Amino acid sequence: MRATHRTSPSLPLSVTDGGPRAGRGPLARLGRLDRDAFERVAEARLPGLEYVLPRLSRAADHGLLWFGTAAALGASGRPRLRRAALRGLIGIAVASPVVNLLGKQAFRRRRPVVDLVPPVRIRWKLPTSHAFPSGHSASAAAFATGVAMEAPPAVAVPIAGVAAAVCFSRVYTGAHYPGDVLAGAAVGAAAALGTRLVWPARPAVAKVSHTTTEQVVVQGDGRGVVAVINMGSGANHRDDSRLPSRAESVARILERELPDAEIVRFEPGGDLAAVLDAAASRAEALAVVGGDGTVNAAARAALAHKVPLLAVPGGTFDHFVRALGIETVTDAVAAYRGGRLGRVDVGRIAPGDAVFLNTASFGAYTDLVALRERLQGRLGKWPATAVAAIRTLRDFEPREMIIDGRPRKVWLAFVGNGVYGSRGPAPTWRTDLDDGLFDVRIVHIGRRVPRLRALASVLGGGLHVAPGFKAWQGGSLDITDRSGGFRLAYDGEVTDLPSTVRFTIDPRALQVFVPRKPH
Repeated sequence: MRATHRTSPSLPLSVTDGGPRAGRGPLARLGRLDRDAFERVAEARLPGLEYVLPRLSRAADHGLLWFGTAAALGASGRPRLRRAALRGLIGIAVASPVVNLLGKQAFRRRRPVVDLVPPVRIRWKLPTSHAFPSGHSASAAAFATGVAMEAPPAVAVPIAGVAAAVCFSRVYTGAHYPGDVLAGAAVGAAAALGTRLVWPARPAVAKVSHTTTEQVVVQGDGRGVVAVINMGSGANHRDDSRLPSRAESVARILERELPDAEIVRFEPGGDLAAVLDAAASRAEALAVVGGDGTVNAAARAALAHKVPLLAVPGGTFDHFVRALGIETVTDAVAAYRGGRLGRVDVGRIAPGDAVFLNTASFGAYTDLVALRERLQGRLGKWPATAVAAIRTLRDFEPREMIIDGRPRKVWLAFVGNGVYGSRGPAPTWRTDLDDGLFDVRIVHIGRRVPRLRALASVLGGGLHVAPGFKAWQGGSLDITDRSGGFRLAYDGEVTDLPSTVRFTIDPRALQVFVPRKPH
């Protein structure tokens, strides 16, 4: 005889519990619909899922399934996937206490009675906490939504499918009513979407002007490509000499994928600019592997010899390469073979021949970069950054400057090549690489130096917490330092400038290879 769905006669449930209390109001109707939907799922026979879904539900206990998935995404080496994992975990961190500490205590809904659920589905002890909303569903929806905001569909869709299966498993195993699951999923999705308020989602790729009249001869074997690999860029060195460095691994991939390309391994201590200039002079396409400083030097050589640039990520941040939608050496090879060219703006600084592709900065951040470079050989990059930040916070004094005719007491300033989408004084990503505009962001000081808040705003990236913050866009910028020359950091390098300089944009000056289908 088929079992029936029973509730305790001595403890009548409210309509939201799906209990037997009669009623004709909206809540009563919702309660009956919820109970009926639960009974239909309980009676459903889905061959094979009796063994899969209970195990999946168990794997999601305490968020372990999502923590493991986040670890796998982080280990992939792709910045987009690392951001996706982090955003998903932040969503869980917000949704979980909302559901478990607030929602369950506020509604105190009892769990379903599981008479209709086949015993094979109830393989572990059922939870004893309150049912509404579902914590498992909140975590699943928060993680899947966070990942979908950053990751490509090839990653986001399978994770969303697993999250939906976890939500369904909570009803299928008798742990929750469907209403519990829907409410939990709504809380989780809202928590993940809410992360945009303090951390805007980054676009997959910045817009680039594509050329239709300019052509480049692309050989599948790489004939005509000269690739310069900076063996000292980024985190390329390993303590274990038995393993190849990151740069050497990239070199081997290029040698395998583009066997007729000329591979030049540049060792630290040489003249990188001279090597790149010589490579560009004999190349039909100049490839470069390294960080933003190396790519900057390669861009100058490519501009001088009018050859297209194939940028391959090899540094710590790789801001320019990632803005193009290239995150790995495989992406770069595919971009070359696709033969699609684009043109991007180049920032120029006069007097001199300095150019920049990402940002130029002066003030406290420049001192931070210079001090970090002196310390990172002994401490490593991230510890050196922390020490440099503390010392800069303590010692830096604002500079008296005239910027576009207006006197300002500058604590820090950034000039972005292109308008950046992130907020605050430290730009992090762009929506366009060809808009012909500088994005100027300055923290200027009145009578008091707000050191802690200003530096926290810089290190926090998109956080707008610095007082005296001003931002505007324009096609040029004139700067005079009243105390004489000043230091400028651009694309990760630091240089000394005279007291008066002018920033201008060379619109769409640099040819670059871009992916046909950015990741």
